[in-house]
Amino acid sequence: MPKPHFRADNFNCRQSLGYLTRRVQNLTNPHAEAIFADQDLTFTQWISLMGLREGVAETGADLARHLNHDAGAVTRVVDELEKRGLLRRERSKSDRRVVKLILTARGRAVARMHVPPIVDFWNRVTDDFSPQQIKQLLDLMGRLIVRLEAEPVHEPARKEKVKARKRTGK
Repeated sequence: MPKPHFRADNFNCRQSLGYLTRRVQNLTNPHAEAIFADQDLTFTQWISLMGLREGVAETGADLARHLNHDAGAVTRVVDELEKRGLLRRERSKSDRRVVKLILTARGRAVARMHVPPIVDFWNRVTDDFSPQQIKQLLDLMGRLIVRLEAEPVHEPARKEKVKARKRTGK
């Protein structure tokens, strides 16, 4: 078994992948929101279009999972994007319960149109990174995401005890 990378006796936020990734997200979001502040599209709407464009999501449930938003919030985003002609809903032919979200040609164009300011932002933020460092950062983050997606979510022990009591009636 490999030696653990982290130890409880000296663990702190500056060594916590959770803290650091959350911090990056919390620092990035205001910049991204500002980029879209004077646009006719919100940052969340653009991320939704990009998720559909890139095949990361096909349904509202997929978008909710990837955006970490509740289904109701995503439904409102999808409703607005559909109303503006940027996507359409289409029932799956293999499973009628599933509603797929399909980007329209206009939706693809709008998504593409908003890429340059985001690219400019990331180029400014990473201007002192070498191409190899960027590649390594992206590779490592991709690997971490794969591992996290494969890791089962464990419920707190208290909830498991309550569930067990309900099953046994005790």
